[in-house]
Formats: sequence, C-alpha cells, structure tokens
Amino acid sequence: MSRSRLASVLPDLAPWRSSRDFRLLFFQGTVTFFGSFMAMIALPLQIKHLTDSPLAVGAMGAVELVPLVVCGLYGGALADAVDRRRLILLTEAGLGLLALVLLVNSLLPDPLLWPLYVVAAGVSALTGLQRPALDSLMARIVPHDQLSAAAALNALRYQFGAIAGPALAGVVVAYAGYASAYTVTVAGFAVSVVLCARLSPVPPAGGAERPSLRAIAEGARYAWSRPVLLGTYAVDLAAMFFAFPNTIFPFLADELDAVWALGLMYAAGAVGSLVLGLTSGWVSGVRRHGLLVVFGAAAWGLAIAAAGWFTDIWLVLLCLAAAGAGDMLSALGRSTIWNQTIPEELRGRLAGIEVLSYSVGPQLGQVRAGTMAGWTGTRPAFWSGGLACVASVALLAALLPKLISYDADTDEDAQRRRAAREAAGRTRPDPTGAAA
Repeated sequence: MSRSRLASVLPDLAPWRSSRDFRLLFFQGTVTFFGSFMAMIALPLQIKHLTDSPLAVGAMGAVELVPLVVCGLYGGALADAVDRRRLILLTEAGLGLLALVLLVNSLLPDPLLWPLYVVAAGVSALTGLQRPALDSLMARIVPHDQLSAAAALNALRYQFGAIAGPALAGVVVAYAGYASAYTVTVAGFAVSVVLCARLSPVPPAGGAERPSLRAIAEGARYAWSRPVLLGTYAVDLAAMFFAFPNTIFPFLADELDAVWALGLMYAAGAVGSLVLGLTSGWVSGVRRHGLLVVFGAAAWGLAIAAAGWFTDIWLVLLCLAAAGAGDMLSALGRSTIWNQTIPEELRGRLAGIEVLSYSVGPQLGQVRAGTMAGWTGTRPAFWSGGLACVASVALLAALLPKLISYDADTDEDAQRRRAAREAAGRTRPDPTGAAA
C-alpha cells in the first residue's frame, strides 16, 4: 500500500498537531479511563463480596440513574454559564476524593457497605456535571474541519481503555485486592487533575444565562426544533433500547456451552470499535454524517440479531465485534454533527441532553433484554431486539429525512457555526495553538 493510501486509512492526527488543549485532554482521558475502570470493576465485585447478593449489586445501577439524569441536565446549563476548564477541574478533583473514600473504606478491618452506594451515586452525579463541559469543549479547542478526526481519536482512546482497562483491573483485584485497585484510581485522578489544571481557560459565551430550569428548557426547545439533532438522539436511544443485551451475556454463554468466552463477549464490541477507529482516516472526508449515524445504528442492530441467531461461539464473537464497529460509526457521525451545528451559547445544555441520550438508553436496554429473555429465552431476546432496532432506525430515518440529507458543506446550522468560529478567530488570539 502506498504512503498516501495508508495515510487515508490511518487515523487523522491533525487535531493532535494543531491543538495543545486537545493533547492535554487526550492524555487526561487516557489516565482517567484506566483509573476509572479499576473502580468500575472493583466496586461491584466488592459489593458482591460483602453481600453475595445479585440484587445488591444490581441496586448500584438504581442509585446511579437519578443523579445522572438530574446532574446531566443541570451540568449542561452550568457548562454554558461558567468557565468549562474550572468546572472540569473541580469535578475531576471531586471524583478523586470519592476514589479516596473507597480506598479508606477498603482498608478498614470490616469494610462498610453503605459508603459504596454513596460513592456510586456521587460518581454518577459528578460525571453528569462534568460530561457536558468535556463534550462541549471539543468545538472550542479543535478547528471546525477537524471535528470528525477529533471524534475518531477520542473514540479510539476510549476503546483502548475499554479493552485494556477491565483486563488490567481484573488482574489487580484478583491478585492485589480492592485497596490496590482503588490506589491506582486515586493516583490516576491525581495525575488527571494536574493535566486539567494546565488547560487554557474556556470562559462562557457573552451574555450567558445563569443555570436554571428556564435555561435547560431553552436548550431542549432548540434540540426539538432541529430535526437533524433530534434524529441523532432518537436513533441512538432506539438502538440502545432495543439492542443492548450485555446484561444477558452470561446466559448466552451458558446456552452456547462457552462460559470460558464470557469475558471475550464483553470485550468483542470494543475490539470492533477499535478496529474501525484504527482505520478511520477516511471519516475526515465524509460530509454526509447523518448517513453514518443511520447506517452505523442499523449495522449494530443487524449484528446483534445475528449474534442471537448463530450457535457457534466464534461467529457470535465476530457478530459482537461487527456490532461494536457499527456503534462506533454511528457515534462518529453523532459527535461530528453535534460539534458542527450547535451554537456555542447552547453547547453545554445540548451536551447535557447528549449525555442522557447515550447513557439512559443502555440502562433501559438492559432492562428490556432481561425482561425479554425471561419471557422468550435468551437467543430470541437478542435477535428480536436487533431486528426491532433496524426497524426503528428505518422508521426514524423516514420520519426525519433531514438527518439523512445532512451535509456539512450546505447545512445552514453548520455554516453558521463555521462562520462564528472564523469570526472568533479573527477577533481574538487562540491560546491553545489551534485555529478558532
């Protein structure tokens, strides 16, 4: 393969070269992912160890949901009203303190159960406050024509973490104990706070509103009035609700007489996403990002349906990897549309809605998968959900044709956003080293 053809396939590193703050956030996210995965694996295992109750472990998800929804919406309004760098820094420090609580509790002669639930709720709340600020930051620190490449690099970083993080966490918990895992988490957040402190200030846009229900409602009205945005949220929610079967992986492994492959089933989707991310250079040339959203979500559903249909474990793993690639493709399209079209003064509030769209869907999807598996069996729960995903995505594409026809070169919102970035670049210096 020639050098030019190879460059068109490999990830586009332009955001890395052009923006100092992007590089800082890339390193910060990498460190945080590994530290967070330590706690994500250790926390439910410690609850299981203390209670030996599946219900007690499942209750962790219940205490996380409400803080995520409430703080995600409020965090979006907050991100539009304050310096996003400061918000990210304070919430990151708060997450580090919660990790320290886990460490101290694990060192007690008889660790307590209730702090684990309090920390789980606190982490969910701080994550809800932080994610809109983080997600909305990309459109400020990365040039407009590099947003697709930035989304691909961020997704690639996440997939590396999603594969290596849990594997490393499992080894640490198994051989060194909970305290060691939480120590790694605390250390990771300490490094992350230092990196966040080095970010350039990101003050709110002129005339920013104070966080309020009215401000949140304004963001929701804007999203509702934009069929392209509405389509990205609806497609993702439908895909996750109908075709997110992770909670029944253990039962499928039992039916296929492949309990040994359970860990591979959880990792297969991340592997598929990683492969797509490593060959994502072509995404920078795509202008019809709505097609990526729809085709990626449909591919996800078809692959999940096939995973429920096949009885050979290797074909099932291949299907799950293909599903991960489809999900990655859809995510790249969604992220690019969000960053290309949403006005700066609403970016945080819309990012709060985005947090809900990609976090609530999987929660509800696991409930659907478990309920369907109880009624119809495990494999029918897979293929029926996958087919329902494809049908719902097709229906949404028909009802929201502007999502399919979205073109970054002609869409009015995208052009206004590009013009605003260019005007801002002409009127003020850019401390990040990136074009405005």
